[in-house]
Amino acid sequence: MALFRTKKAVLTAATAALALTLSACGGSGGSGGSGDGSSASAAPYKVASNVSLSGSPTFDKIKSAGKVTIGVKQDQPGLGFKDAATGEYSGFDIEIAKWMAASLGYGTDKIEFKPIPSANRESAIQNGDINFYVGTYSITDKRKKLVDFAGPYFVTGQGLLVKKDNTTINSEKDLAGKNVCSATGSTPIQNIKANFPQTKTTEFDTYSQCVEALKNGQTDAVTTDQAILLGYAAQEPDTLKVVGQPFTTEKYGIGLPKGDTALRKFFNDTLTNGKDTWQKIYDSTLGKSGTKVSQPAVDNY
Repeated sequence: MALFRTKKAVLTAATAALALTLSACGGSGGSGGSGDGSSASAAPYKVASNVSLSGSPTFDKIKSAGKVTIGVKQDQPGLGFKDAATGEYSGFDIEIAKWMAASLGYGTDKIEFKPIPSANRESAIQNGDINFYVGTYSITDKRKKLVDFAGPYFVTGQGLLVKKDNTTINSEKDLAGKNVCSATGSTPIQNIKANFPQTKTTEFDTYSQCVEALKNGQTDAVTTDQAILLGYAAQEPDTLKVVGQPFTTEKYGIGLPKGDTALRKFFNDTLTNGKDTWQKIYDSTLGKSGTKVSQPAVDNY
């Protein structure tokens, strides 16, 4: 299971991931890359050719469009992040997305990354605005009624981010009477509402807005997956800190249109048969710190 093994290791990984966001290259602007093939040549996988995938409406749409449109996050350092200056995307999730596109026969020059807020992920998939989604998207039974998931390709857990001088919140046990922020529609905010009834909640479209609210004193904490929070803490170590240990298990999946069993099986087989590729992607992003994790097994439900 792809869980960070120690808090120290996670912090180190996030710091390394932050550094990577400053240097790694993903897509360019709204697309997946420059299209010159340089990114693909350095990737630990090849762009497949003559791909045949019968029975997949999504793949038929991709072929008709001549490109693959992938929903992602753009404000999560180390996972899914868009550089405001260059317009380039980087992070572990971005590399997983590019790997899946390559398995279908589409290189970086044929990828369009489309940032989608958490609350709009299901509708974006259902409406056909994107072909699939890769962006810290937790697999839940509730969501599986609306969309399908390949994977999981990563496992983490819910954590807490507070201001550096906060001494009253040290874990989820200290949230009574506090105001906690997370992204609208996200699994973490749903968990707070369901299991911490004495905690006030604030919701925004993005985690970056929650972090700004925290720094401005509008909220007491931000909650989401700990790997994401550590990225923010690493950006501003004199202002922010992560407290406590993960108190849930979140399994990240690739969101797909409901009923596209052919594409779900195709991606699951790609993940299962590509353990070496997965490891190289991890090692070249979050794993730069030396953090040791292993790929989680896919769930062929």
